[in-house]
Amino acid sequence: MRIFILATLLSVLAPQAMTAQDFDFNEMTYTPQQTTFRLFAPATAKSVKLRIYKDGQSGRPVKTVAMSRLSLPVSTAMAGISGSSGAPGAVWGVTVGGNLLGRFYTFDAGYGETPGTFAKAVGVNGRRAAIIDQRTTDPDGWYADRRPVVKSPADRIVYELHHRDFSIARADARYPGKFLALTEPWAINHLTALGVNAVHILPSYDYGSVDETRLDEPQYNWGYDPVNYNTPEGSYSTDPYDPACRIREFKLMVQALHKAGIAVILDVVYNHTYDIEHSNFQLTFPDYYYRKTKTNKYSNGSGCGNETASEQPMMRRFMLESVKYWVQEYHIDGFRFDLMGCHDIATMNAIRSELDGLDPTVFVYGEGWSAGACALPVSTLGVKANISRMPAIAAFSDELRDGLRGPFDDDTKGGWLAGVPGQEESIKYGIAGCIAHPQVDMKQVNYSQAPWAAQPTQMMAYVSCHDDMCLVDRLRASVPAITDDALVRLCLLAQTAVFTSQGVPFLLSGEELLRTKQGVHNSFESPDSINQIDWQNRERYPQVLKYYQDLIALRRHHPAFRLGSADLVRRHLEFLDAPQGVVAFRLKNYAGRDAWRNIVVILNANREQATVAIPEGTYTIVCKDGEIDEQSTSKIFGRRTTVSPQSALILHD
Repeated sequence: MRIFILATLLSVLAPQAMTAQDFDFNEMTYTPQQTTFRLFAPATAKSVKLRIYKDGQSGRPVKTVAMSRLSLPVSTAMAGISGSSGAPGAVWGVTVGGNLLGRFYTFDAGYGETPGTFAKAVGVNGRRAAIIDQRTTDPDGWYADRRPVVKSPADRIVYELHHRDFSIARADARYPGKFLALTEPWAINHLTALGVNAVHILPSYDYGSVDETRLDEPQYNWGYDPVNYNTPEGSYSTDPYDPACRIREFKLMVQALHKAGIAVILDVVYNHTYDIEHSNFQLTFPDYYYRKTKTNKYSNGSGCGNETASEQPMMRRFMLESVKYWVQEYHIDGFRFDLMGCHDIATMNAIRSELDGLDPTVFVYGEGWSAGACALPVSTLGVKANISRMPAIAAFSDELRDGLRGPFDDDTKGGWLAGVPGQEESIKYGIAGCIAHPQVDMKQVNYSQAPWAAQPTQMMAYVSCHDDMCLVDRLRASVPAITDDALVRLCLLAQTAVFTSQGVPFLLSGEELLRTKQGVHNSFESPDSINQIDWQNRERYPQVLKYYQDLIALRRHHPAFRLGSADLVRRHLEFLDAPQGVVAFRLKNYAGRDAWRNIVVILNANREQATVAIPEGTYTIVCKDGEIDEQSTSKIFGRRTTVSPQSALILHD
């Protein structure tokens, strides 16, 4: 096979010095006649080699090719703070003639072999990139696949799941623990009957903590340890040795969910890598992609030993190209950014802008915090307090979460659900969507001194997620001698607060089945016996599942609960005077053009019945004592009403 050196490629890309905007991280381009390879690496590298292999795991290379530094280096200004040598970056390239389909490759810039930073297909365990024809991975009908349409993020109902948790204990699953489990009728039927319209899948790119060659042995991880960001995880496929298999099966999953009207949101972890020494970033361009402190130590805002430098032009470009790739190649509908508070605001806004150019309905949200101090000033980072400076990007509300159930850092401390006083303003703040509201006293809200959301659609409303105790476990840990009846009542009450709030509701998978992880707070590497959903709870607690279904339907049927605009929320959401332990509010005057004129919601966490004053009128009861019936004809009259202990009451006139 002839080898063609790409000596003039860079002059085609840019007449002068190349910028980050010019490089799209398309490191391998295949045709049957030839395959082109490119790599961003130090301009001062003594050599950059391409090695081609027959096998994705073992064996010696069948060809080793020297890559050439292309004619114009990436400017020092573009490269910013470069690698440990201080050298600028350059694009290295080579074209290899002949048909390389089915072969594998690595790059070596003098720091060890790597599949590159942007491998789109890999062999087992992701150590070598694969040369495939991506179009052969498209399922039948893939070009006709369309993402479900929503008018506003407020209309989304997000269901967070881990592939293994969701399906591993399901008796009728053909593909337990795999992408394909979410194509099966039982899975689709459960999600659609529940009423969710978006599935947030925990990290599904190729990650490092599960050995794909030993899948017959017990292994478990959430996947927050990235290796190859742009190819699906092999352990969730039926054949991790086949590079095309994981891609095709991921697409089949997306296609099946889309056909059911369910969007797919991908959990992305650009803030750190599995480690530094062996990461593809470090093996390609040492220290370029990571932040360091003033004392030249690696910054650790992620809490995982390293922190990527999103402000570096090529790291920013990497993130932009990555999210675009997932949208275009895999039809992803949204992204949840892990520890978004590690990323700079400019990068997050650039991502939002790029996605708007593809489809403005692609939803973006993240954790508005970091796990430790970052090497950049907090004022420049995507933390909660700066969300108003990131239009159309949302963040989780720990004010509502911890107001309801207690602080993250102490499982034994309760919140409003446990009868702890002084949490009402935090819950009111969450119900309003974390915007400025004249009836919310910010001095009494936990964590935030001022409203951080410009719009309610910038707030994710939730009470539990994967990296914490399940709601059931938290209540058992924080409410002394809680009975089973009280446990059920408080679970339903908590989720009623979430789903009647003006933010975007977010539900941990299995909460509708009273999920437990046996009290484990951080179950990221606990066995299936801890993490799996117990599907037999469908029969044990049918009233719980029905309440969740009816609660979600109530939200979907009534636009008053999802106004989507701060001005509309302030105009129509009115909090009512209520005793301690009770939060009450009214959505008035046909809010959102709702069919119901006024809706009154009363949430009572007390162990005793509570009496609340309401505007005088005749009301229909649609939620009472753990049951929801939108067609109810039961009435109450007058200016006052009573609410049963640890339950919600919803009325309308």
